[in-house]
Amino acid sequence: DGTNYIGRLSTTESGRVCQPWRNLAPHNHTQNGAMFPEGNLTIAENYCRNPEGNKFLWCYTMDPDRRWEACEAESC
Repeated sequence: DGTNYIGRLSTTESGRVCQPWRNLAPHNHTQNGAMFPEGNLTIAENYCRNPEGNKFLWCYTMDPDRRWEACEAESC
């Protein structure tokens, strides 16, 4: 599920760029550093993460018309 994923993937499955987690624009959110393996939104940058324990990695996008999208990380 990628809960502990700390890779640098920062684009979604469709190629959209991820919004930095510390930013509240273009999409406002309530994520906090404790929800991330890094323990810090700034260090998590705009990388795909799974802070809510979903079944997949995802991120908020920089596209104002698309709030979030899944990310597809390669398995190692």
